[in-house]
Amino acid sequence: MADTNEQARDEAADETPVTDGARGAGDFPRSRRIAAWQRAERTLWRAPMDRSIGEQLAALTADAGTLTDLGQPVDIYGGGVVAELEQRIAEVLGKEAVAFFPTGTMAQQAALRSWAGRTGNPTVALHPLAHPEMYERDALSVVSGLRTVHPTSEPRLPTADEIRDFEEPFGTLMLELPLRDAGYVLPTWEELEAVVAAARERDAVIHFDGARLWECATHFGRELPEIAALADSVYVSFYKTLGGISGAALAGSASLIEEARAWRHRYGGQLFQQFPAALSALSGLARELPRLPSYVAQARTVAGALAEGFAEAGAGWFRVHPEPPRTHEFQVWLPYAPEVLTQASVRLAEETGTALFRMWQPAGAGPPGISCTEVTVTAAGLDWTAADVKTALGGFLERVAEQDQLARKR
Repeated sequence: MADTNEQARDEAADETPVTDGARGAGDFPRSRRIAAWQRAERTLWRAPMDRSIGEQLAALTADAGTLTDLGQPVDIYGGGVVAELEQRIAEVLGKEAVAFFPTGTMAQQAALRSWAGRTGNPTVALHPLAHPEMYERDALSVVSGLRTVHPTSEPRLPTADEIRDFEEPFGTLMLELPLRDAGYVLPTWEELEAVVAAARERDAVIHFDGARLWECATHFGRELPEIAALADSVYVSFYKTLGGISGAALAGSASLIEEARAWRHRYGGQLFQQFPAALSALSGLARELPRLPSYVAQARTVAGALAEGFAEAGAGWFRVHPEPPRTHEFQVWLPYAPEVLTQASVRLAEETGTALFRMWQPAGAGPPGISCTEVTVTAAGLDWTAADVKTALGGFLERVAEQDQLARKR
């Protein structure tokens, strides 16, 4: 799966509208897909990247005056509203210190490199589906000289026994919470505690890739400070889950964060001004964080309705994963080409004003011919009933059948 729900895959196709009979594999360029999502009257999720520049600016300034003193000087290499955000994150996560980073990739590079120096062991234990292994072009080894090992390749977080019995020493255990590419999966709270304890028995430090840590609290039944307290360092994202423009934060002890700030500078992350990203992060904390429990509850309703709808429609093989969802995001798997399913998704949005699914990709597991999409439920989807989901699914499946028939004729 791509690192964003909307992959930057611009087809070199004519963007002229086509008739139903002419719809084929190359007739849905990215601009048309985004236009369909933007114009849809009903959707489960409004993606920030679907909004125009003007809409983004309007959203940024709408509540800015309630978030900070707009009369203060802008930040210069930190300070100002950036420092306010860092303090706010320290409070939310219950950590001693926080540093703002322009990207999560850089934040984790700084954290894991710092831990390698402190433990004397450059080996990081993590899942092969974790973000650094999937989307960062081997940055941990190429840029930071670190080595990675995999206690498990199963589509879940490692167990305590797998950590305890792993045959190689490692200095840091990195846990991605939730493990996005496996389906936003999470262990139970007791399993997470056991894994952390097993790593500490081996004198390893714990780092949480918590890009989406915000959405884990409902599943764990714990507040964010209690979750973050299990780890020696925690990275969180501001554009994932919270809908910010960009940016990330690394939280930990004061000494670790001081060292991470030095690595941030060395990696080129000491930006001159970052107040737009900081403001949007503060807005996301105020707006989205309190709503996440309702999003998770609604995602479970949507996932259940999809499973029932597929079965009632006689759709054949399908998978809603995990069921029930552990966060407000989950996967749907179907045995069709991704082009067929994406085209059906776009047509549903264009022709009915309802956007149910977005982009489909080849599934990362299973036999050839299986495709997967990610479903996200936020404020836009809170008023959907199970019946609404099934109605939209029926319209989608009709278009899948049409697109599949066209594809087979080619």
